[in-house]
Amino acid sequence: MAYGTSSTRATSAGLDPGKTTHTVLEALKLAGLRGVLATGWGGLRAEETPESVYVLESVPHEWLFPRMSAVTHHGGAGTTAAGLTAGTPTVICPFSADQPFWGRVVHQLGVGTTPVPQKTLRADQLAAALRQATQDAAMRQRAQALGRRLQTEDGVGAAVRWVETNLAGRQINADQHRF
Repeated sequence: MAYGTSSTRATSAGLDPGKTTHTVLEALKLAGLRGVLATGWGGLRAEETPESVYVLESVPHEWLFPRMSAVTHHGGAGTTAAGLTAGTPTVICPFSADQPFWGRVVHQLGVGTTPVPQKTLRADQLAAALRQATQDAAMRQRAQALGRRLQTEDGVGAAVRWVETNLAGRQINADQHRF
C-alpha cells in the first residue's frame, strides 16, 4: 500500500482492497492531506475519489517517493528500500511476511511512525500516523540523512566483495544446492 500525497503515497491493499481504499481515503481527509493513490497489483480500488487524491495504476517509486512529504505502504523490502533511499518519512501498514519486520526497523531508525497493521487499520489511527510523518521535522531530517547515506552506498560492489572474500576458492556444485 503506498498511499500517497503531495504529502503521502499509497500502495498495496492487503487483505480487503475495497475496505483499505476507503480507510486510506478517509485517513487522508481526516489528516487534511492530498494524496497519490497507486492502485497497482495490490488491488486498491478508486471508483470515487476526492479531487485531493490523484489515482494512478503504477509509477516508479524511485521517481515519486522523493517528491512526497511521506509514503505509506505495506512494508515489502523493495518498497521500503525505495522510501528509505528517497529520504522520505514512512508509514508502514504491514499484512504479511517480512512486512512487520520492516515496519519495526523503520520505526526504530526514527524515519517512520509506529507500524499500523492492516488487520486493525482504522482511518483515525492512519490519519494520526500521516500527520506525524508529514509534520515531525526531526523524523524528516533523520529520513533525509538516511536517504543520502543509502544513495551513496555501492550495494552491488559490497555484495561482490563479500562473495569474493567468503567464497573465494570454493567450488559450488549447483546440483547440491537446489532451491
